[in-house]
Amino acid sequence: MGAKTYFVTTYGCQMNEHDSERLAGMLETEGYSQADSPDEAEVVVFNTCCIREKADQRLYGNLGHLKPIKDANPDMKIVVGGCLAQKDKATIQKRAPYVDVVLGTHNLGSLPRLLREAEHGPAFEIVEQTETFPSALPSRRSSPWHGWVSISIGCNNSCTFCIVPAVRGREASRRLGDIVAEVEALVVDGVVEVTLLGQNVNSYGRDLDGTPMFARLLRELDRVEGLERVRFTSPHPKDFRDDTIAAMAESRTVCEHIHLPLQSGSDSVLRRMKRAYNRGRYLEKVHKVREAMPGIAITTDIIVGFPAETDAEFDETLSLVEEVGYDGAFTFQYSPRPMTEAAEFADQIPKEVVQERFDRLVAVQERWSLKRNEAVVGRIEEVLVEGSSKKDASRVTGRTRTNKLVHFSDDTAAAGTFRTVEVTSASPHHLEGALVGGPRRDPRPTLTLPLVSATSGCSSCP
Repeated sequence: MGAKTYFVTTYGCQMNEHDSERLAGMLETEGYSQADSPDEAEVVVFNTCCIREKADQRLYGNLGHLKPIKDANPDMKIVVGGCLAQKDKATIQKRAPYVDVVLGTHNLGSLPRLLREAEHGPAFEIVEQTETFPSALPSRRSSPWHGWVSISIGCNNSCTFCIVPAVRGREASRRLGDIVAEVEALVVDGVVEVTLLGQNVNSYGRDLDGTPMFARLLRELDRVEGLERVRFTSPHPKDFRDDTIAAMAESRTVCEHIHLPLQSGSDSVLRRMKRAYNRGRYLEKVHKVREAMPGIAITTDIIVGFPAETDAEFDETLSLVEEVGYDGAFTFQYSPRPMTEAAEFADQIPKEVVQERFDRLVAVQERWSLKRNEAVVGRIEEVLVEGSSKKDASRVTGRTRTNKLVHFSDDTAAAGTFRTVEVTSASPHHLEGALVGGPRRDPRPTLTLPLVSATSGCSSCP
């Protein structure tokens, strides 16, 4: 095994992807180069997540795989960082004493120092307040044409199912000028698309200016010459304001896609979740964004089987999914997470009931995903090429501005370039296309997909 090599494994969300690029960037600044696998690396980093059930099992399974390799090569250093490390420092020490470094979500910049300290014994350090805003750290981006840009860290909400505030801390916004400067530098470096990251991007800037500044940020980024696409995740429905919708609609770069987490279509469940909005307010925001941006794709998150969820409450979620007709949804079966209020709730739902509801929800959403994708068959779409198709290396894969995956044939298409493609067929999760040419001058879609009520009797409902 060669010296000064590293390998980073990332679990979880886009924020973790962003943080992993910073961990890799710091290691490369220290003279390390990326190895092909963790087995071959001198430094192995696991950037962890604690949101999903069994996240700890995945971590300890991978740590167990590395133990005999480390036994044979004591110079190997194993690092555990991220949300699970922030939560479970003592547990990691107990279950995997051969881990050399543990650091949390607030002290990514400590990695080089902790590795040096680990030469003399385990270096475990968890702090409760961010030392350096992650975006200020060196980065090794995984893509030359796309950039993750963190605009805030932490969360001030109190959703009863979520552990993020406990492991990421209170919300802290980055200065607007620093964000714009980073995006400008990324564009100079060849980036054409950025994704803005925050636990709640819609409340960005409230801690700086007393009022949310997200709409202003979108407008500022729209002025960056050479930037082609702006995406963001995740907005919170309670803070999704009219000025943001207007900025999205009027911006050249902001893509026609929004991920607007629902979690439940039942007002009573939303109250138990402490989501701070109700079904009616959520639907009002959906109507507004569709009116301002005809053809926008809307995706969401939904939790099935929240404690005490009744059949009638679940049916309210199904009816809302039918009413909105999402382009896609991330659907989750509720599981109690430590350090969350809901973990202590009575009336946890039996697994078999949750599974049955989950299967019904997925079936409804698959039908709508197919319907939404079939609606764009025959259209001409601007596609940003991501690379070769994972299923067919002779074809390439790209995404429309509405974030739909398109497979098509093109021997000359390089990742990060734009192509014009005619959509020829659809499935629930991707489109098939035929190459037409280079990027169009006016990439904004004009297709109108109205919100359809499940009770309207519309004959177009499948």
